[in-house]
Amino acid sequence: MNWLDWLGDFFSAPDHRSGPDAIVHRVSEHLLFSGEALLYAALLAVPLGLLIGYTGRGVTAVTAFAGATRALPTLGLVTLAVLLIGVGETAVLIALVALAAPPLLVAAVEGVRGTDPDVRDAARGIGLTHPQVLWQVCVPSAAPALLAGLRTATVQVIATATVAAYVGLGGLGRYVIDGLATRQFSSTVGGALLVVLLAVLAQALFALLARFALPSGVRAQLRAR
Repeated sequence: MNWLDWLGDFFSAPDHRSGPDAIVHRVSEHLLFSGEALLYAALLAVPLGLLIGYTGRGVTAVTAFAGATRALPTLGLVTLAVLLIGVGETAVLIALVALAAPPLLVAAVEGVRGTDPDVRDAARGIGLTHPQVLWQVCVPSAAPALLAGLRTATVQVIATATVAAYVGLGGLGRYVIDGLATRQFSSTVGGALLVVLLAVLAQALFALLARFALPSGVRAQLRAR
């Protein structure tokens, strides 16, 4: 059989149309894991990145940290988390947050640092406080970088959330892992294709957001990145 036959078998299987192994159900689980991880990563990394970018303190450490995390194997983090806290969703979320936080942190830092110093000085000159300068001047200027960082983090998390299946959880990884274990390669190919499609869809949604939801000046900055 070729991969087209496998895909035909995958999408026509009765179990993939309804029930706990249905495609809609597995996609929902996958998006839930991804969304939770991105939310926690954003709550952790973005405020810290904005503060570091505004004060200029710790920029070198952030850059080194972001570079080091790229070498960390996500499956290894899941395994370590399972050993420390046990099997469950928390172990997967820890690994996915560790994957998503660095690009968001770097994006927030670089976005704020990219604000025109003359604009910041002018804002201070008219009496704005430091928090007001940060939120009213620097954050809007950092929007393109933040959006680019969120796009990177989203695609990475969607592509990696299949690790949830390694600890017995759901998501599209169930098709990939179970298919390999039982030699049902139609399930493996179909699950992998769905993950790719979700990642491509996420890219497309961010492209639409950059085109229609942001001011024209911000869109030009984002395209330049």
